[in-house]
Amino acid sequence: MENQSVKEMFDFIHKSPTSFHAVENIKELLINEGYEQLHEENHWELKVDGKYFVIRNQSSVIAFHVGCDISDYSFQIAASHSDSPCFKVKEHALLEVGKAYTQLNTEGYGGMLCSTWLDRPLSLAGRVLVKEGQRLVSKLINIDRDLLLIPNLAIHMNRKANDGFTYNKQIDLLPLFSNNIKNESDYLEMLANELKVTKEAICSSDIFLYNRMAPGIWGADQEFFSAPRIDNLECAYTTLQGFLNGYHPETVQVYACFDNEEVGSLTKQGAASTFLSDVLQRINNDLGKNNEAYYRALANGFMVSADNAHALSPSHPEKCDARNFVLMNQGIVIKSNAAQHYTSDAISIALFKEICERAVVKTQSFLNRSDEAGGGTLGNVSQAQVSLNTVDIGLAQLAMHSAYETAGTYDVEPMIQVMREFYRSRIQKINSTEYEVKR
Repeated sequence: MENQSVKEMFDFIHKSPTSFHAVENIKELLINEGYEQLHEENHWELKVDGKYFVIRNQSSVIAFHVGCDISDYSFQIAASHSDSPCFKVKEHALLEVGKAYTQLNTEGYGGMLCSTWLDRPLSLAGRVLVKEGQRLVSKLINIDRDLLLIPNLAIHMNRKANDGFTYNKQIDLLPLFSNNIKNESDYLEMLANELKVTKEAICSSDIFLYNRMAPGIWGADQEFFSAPRIDNLECAYTTLQGFLNGYHPETVQVYACFDNEEVGSLTKQGAASTFLSDVLQRINNDLGKNNEAYYRALANGFMVSADNAHALSPSHPEKCDARNFVLMNQGIVIKSNAAQHYTSDAISIALFKEICERAVVKTQSFLNRSDEAGGGTLGNVSQAQVSLNTVDIGLAQLAMHSAYETAGTYDVEPMIQVMREFYRSRIQKINSTEYEVKR
């Protein structure tokens, strides 16, 4: 069962080389389960027990299932992100080198482990804006073949390569595109041929490099798997599966997957935007509820912010806290931090642990070393727009932000189980000091 869930997730990851493709694949899964697409610019007519989703910028999606008894409802929300660190192709895309090569001109997106992008088969994917008559149409593109590679400099030309090396993104990390001199017209022609349009119709694009290496299960007991973009497509996929299989009649179940977490979330489609609050308020209003009902739904609501966590490194265990480290295949990670880089607190941790107990799923706690700065995630930034009890969780993984990351095979199914239990539950706030988790 665990391997089957992992292999189904592999298919999702393989078909999701960019955040645009991830959201398109989420859309397909939602439609297959009877969800109806709404559009922000159109009028909404929501129904009790209705299943809906809305997409912003092609790269963020919020889906929701309205309970059948919403006289006094609350929101059950899980949020993840669709983007991963990579390289984006610049507007003027080609660089000539030595009258012999053509490189692509790229810039970094997010904080990647640079060395892991070298000497791997790469290709291009993203979206292209095409003019069709009087309309501009956004089309997804994925050049599904080995197209590019970023070659290392030979050790003979860089004798200090193994003594520590600082990568310059404008020099060391530009991908090789051709052994011939190509021009911008040739590049546009390649995109046009892939899309079956004329190159003159192409107006603009958001094109990214992606790693072509296939996901795989490995280890003495098949206990590990490696894949590109595990952070955070693993959580995007597993929370979605829980959402599609969980239901409580007195809640509005919400699944959110935001873009741009890796660059701070400060975009119109990021977790810091009004996207979530816009959707939640429209749900409340379209269901005929007043403002007080909305605030009560938030006060009784709960959010799970799902983004992966750092497993204990076999090479550098000293980088983790002596007691609060986590391991792959040992359960859901609950993340907390005194500086509130994670939103978890005693209340949200206790409530989430109760849900995990009901799902018969183990938990483990992650806190950074006190002398090491930790990362953040989307949970805390989203609170500026939608404030409710929130817990930051994830699954333990190695080599976060590598082009090819590693996680635990036997963590995938438990994550689906606990998220299914989460959506089957309702968290009732009795007063300022008492809470109850209901089925």
